[in-house]
Amino acid sequence: MRKIRTLFIALLLLPTLVLAQQLPTPPALAAKSWLLIESGSGQELASQAPDERLEPASLTKLMTAYLTFSALKQGTIKIDQMITVSERAWKSQGSRMFIQVGTQVKVDDLIKGMIVQSGNDACVALAEAISGNEDIFAQMMNREAQRLGMKASSFRNAAGMPDPQHYTTARDLAILAGALIRDFPEDYAKYYSLKEFRYNNITQPNRNRLLWLDPTVDGVKTGHTEAAGYCLISSSKRGPRRLLSVVLGTASDKVRTAESLKLLNFGFQFYDAVQLYAKDQSVSDLKVWKGTAKTVKAGFTHDFILAVPKGYAPRLKSELVAQQPLIAPVAAGQVLGTMKVSLDGKPFGDYPVVAIDAIPLAGIFGRAIDSVRLWFN
Repeated sequence: MRKIRTLFIALLLLPTLVLAQQLPTPPALAAKSWLLIESGSGQELASQAPDERLEPASLTKLMTAYLTFSALKQGTIKIDQMITVSERAWKSQGSRMFIQVGTQVKVDDLIKGMIVQSGNDACVALAEAISGNEDIFAQMMNREAQRLGMKASSFRNAAGMPDPQHYTTARDLAILAGALIRDFPEDYAKYYSLKEFRYNNITQPNRNRLLWLDPTVDGVKTGHTEAAGYCLISSSKRGPRRLLSVVLGTASDKVRTAESLKLLNFGFQFYDAVQLYAKDQSVSDLKVWKGTAKTVKAGFTHDFILAVPKGYAPRLKSELVAQQPLIAPVAAGQVLGTMKVSLDGKPFGDYPVVAIDAIPLAGIFGRAIDSVRLWFN
């Protein structure tokens, strides 16, 4: 009986084992934690301890940048607005852009100081301009982290200064970096590939050395403290594909650069990109009840690109499993179902499919008719 049970379990695991054998073996990295993501789908290509809680150091500035770009979009601050430097901002320790207390600095310059020069003083100045003080800004950071799905992160300051309650994970940082690139593509393109910035007669280079080594790399951010080690989030776009790597806890600037490039090259060299659907393309027109329209377009709000081991693209299949019945109102971006992707008949990934358009609630008469139809269905 035990032999039969063992054989049965082995047969259940066989498809997973076969698929695992098809996947390329990722390189070993000299880092505490790392993660490689295909941005077009959020697909994880390689990782080590991606959910280990670690100190983020200056990678924190990605959240400060995200909230800054949000404030610009909402009109809370203006790009050419002059910000008066507080004593708290001026006294910031660590890396700085060297703003002077009592002087006024343009928001655009503060953003460059935060991103290119990794200025802690610039982060505090922006936090105070957006929320009044850094403590309230930290609350905003945590609310935004929860909204984005960063389930294992806690922020206590805008710059990434060490604090026992200031932590995150490689997975959460990948979520944050991906959201910043997706939600603010113009701001990302404008600032994150800058190689240097000069302020107060001091020119400082971007600490992301990959900007010089690989022309396809256009960001994202470095970080370092004694406890965190040397960290780097990097993004590379080659053709239609964008890969995002997070490497945490290396021994030096040189090592974090080399290991990040090794990880990016692995993803591009051993995987093919397959675009299954274009942005806003209808995967299926789903039936809607009690709405002003009878159907809603279901699809993706971005080009849906999967990474597949070299040569396996023709063996990829997808199937939409939709939520039914679908009753109005339907909000744009609302999850309507799951795209189940298989490779050689084995599960390869599940991805949410959303409403491309909004479908408002129909009038009383329309709702009444559909209520009767639903009852018979």
